[in-house]
Amino acid sequence: MAKSVRSIREWQNVDLETFQNEIVPGDQPAVLKSLVGKWPAVEEGLKSPAHICRYIKQFDSEKAANATVGAPSIKGRFFYRDDLQGFNFERKLVTVSTALDNLAALIDRPDSPAIAMQAIPVLDVLPGFEKENVLPLIDPTLAPRMWLGNRSTIATHYDIYSNIACVVAGRRRFTLFPPEQVANLYIGPLLATPGGSPISMVDLRQPDMSRYPRFKRALEVCQKADLEPGDALYIPILWWHSVESLGNLNVLVNYWWNDAKTAADSPFHSLLTSMLSISKLPADQRQIWRDFFDYFVFQTDSDPAAHLPNDIEDVLGSLTPEKRKQLKAWLSQQLLQ
Repeated sequence: MAKSVRSIREWQNVDLETFQNEIVPGDQPAVLKSLVGKWPAVEEGLKSPAHICRYIKQFDSEKAANATVGAPSIKGRFFYRDDLQGFNFERKLVTVSTALDNLAALIDRPDSPAIAMQAIPVLDVLPGFEKENVLPLIDPTLAPRMWLGNRSTIATHYDIYSNIACVVAGRRRFTLFPPEQVANLYIGPLLATPGGSPISMVDLRQPDMSRYPRFKRALEVCQKADLEPGDALYIPILWWHSVESLGNLNVLVNYWWNDAKTAADSPFHSLLTSMLSISKLPADQRQIWRDFFDYFVFQTDSDPAAHLPNDIEDVLGSLTPEKRKQLKAWLSQQLLQ
């Protein structure tokens, strides 16, 4: 990693007004120092690994969730196999209590396997945790997720949501890249991905610049932060980010949200469909479709419906929920042909 990597801006004593009026509109990542330092979970984690394990286990509903397990040889980097025909880890269904017991038993082992439970739905798996550990900056109905494990690295990826990640125990290192760096991150397969989102093929810990030369451009604009227990990080929507868990026992809670009214209609699905239908066309036809997309989808210069009645029931105007449902059904049928 380059020595001159820019540090993510730190904010102190962040309240709701500051977050909504200054941080979010800036569309930049932000470290929210000590934001959740008073959480009971954070206070227990500062005492010892045994204390945080005991605290979390009291909420365990005994519903199993996915755990990711990798051999010591992967050195904590959850990734693809060398041939890209699968992953270098396996998934198992376990309870949170079982995972915590296993992690506690491995704390002093330098050759331990990498273990991570990712995006655990707190309301289902650890009900009650969210009532004792409240984040005041967001809609209180947003459901938190918990991430726990030992030393590991999550490859650079993006989320289709805004994100606040709160460190409860251990330390986390976040490395972020602006969305427009996609061409310099050397993205892997779009369909089979380790965690659901496409990832960068570049190993941040040991980047191979001869194989990925454009990655130098991404490093010029990347931002990094090391978070301590009680700190939080705001990650704007679609920012690429890698996460390193640096402790022998790490716990993080995050909150995802997307204020867009059509957030449920993932643009990623549209991207895949467009790649199927457009990416292999002749160059002149691709350019025409690019012009069409700029006009109808991205609306770069004007409103394509400005000359039409305001109440027109069309994708150029607005659709009732029933019409949206019918259009999706029709599109699904077309894709099957």
